[in-house]
Amino acid sequence: MKELLRVENLKKYFPLKKGFWRLQNDAIRAVDRIQFELHQGETLGLVGESGCGKSTTGRLILRLIDPTEGRIWFRGQEITNLSRKEMRPLRRDMQIIFQDPYSSLNPRMTVKEIIGEGLRKDPTIGETERKERVLDIMQKVGLRPEHYNRHPHEFSGGQRQRIGIARAIILNPELVVADEPLSALDVSIQAQVINLLEKLKEDFHLSYLFISHDLSVVEHISNRIAVMYLGKIVELASRDSLYDDPKHPYTIALLSAVPVPEVGRKKERIILKGDLPSPINPPKGCRFHNRCNHKMEVCSHLEPEWKEVKIGHFTACHLN
Repeated sequence: MKELLRVENLKKYFPLKKGFWRLQNDAIRAVDRIQFELHQGETLGLVGESGCGKSTTGRLILRLIDPTEGRIWFRGQEITNLSRKEMRPLRRDMQIIFQDPYSSLNPRMTVKEIIGEGLRKDPTIGETERKERVLDIMQKVGLRPEHYNRHPHEFSGGQRQRIGIARAIILNPELVVADEPLSALDVSIQAQVINLLEKLKEDFHLSYLFISHDLSVVEHISNRIAVMYLGKIVELASRDSLYDDPKHPYTIALLSAVPVPEVGRKKERIILKGDLPSPINPPKGCRFHNRCNHKMEVCSHLEPEWKEVKIGHFTACHLN
């Protein structure tokens, strides 16, 4: 498959300023030298605990925030240092679905205004065509025509997320960053939204970066999965390879918490020791070593190399 997106050594540090003169004292290392690529028509799942840097990664890729270091390519063009004006033509091809359908929609705007907002910037699209396209995309995401003039407060959480999805895809983008799009929804609604995203992917030839903390959800929608821990990607593999043969102890621990659907079948739950360390002062060496059941002496002082342990399966662990 053709490469759509690539990031190399991407970093984002948020400075912490203290004292009377507000001098920089330290920094939150939200994303620390990660690299991966996303192919056209692919869904790449990005998973990890809360606070590991997943959402920051999504915003860096879309250039909603600027990276501290590293490089980003979209469709072969480096966009790392493009200005807001230079990024503007690319915005319609890079969209985001936000986590919270309650706060991500303007309560003063109607559905037609929210979904059709991006079309207003195109002088070639008149009012009639804009209405037709909004109604068409509403139908595709499961909203009815009578919803056209309503406001967000009149909808359920699942319907609001459908409005957010419609807003993201009406411009027919190539890349959609789905930032925890299911976490604020009832479990009964989550499956419907997953099925909708998969159908839209086929209909609109989309590529997704699907961000989630739930490995059972990511399994259903992703082609490949990247596992993130404390600002770093520790494992990256195809869905089948990751679930059948995980290599990193952190990935193994996460998978042990995924419920098993077969009646009577049990698996050992791995309980991680301690709390997630602070991204202000992460552990030296392997960042996972202070919680790892397999740690060795080398883990505490030498950062593991990112390497391919089998075809298409990458990890950073001294055990491999």
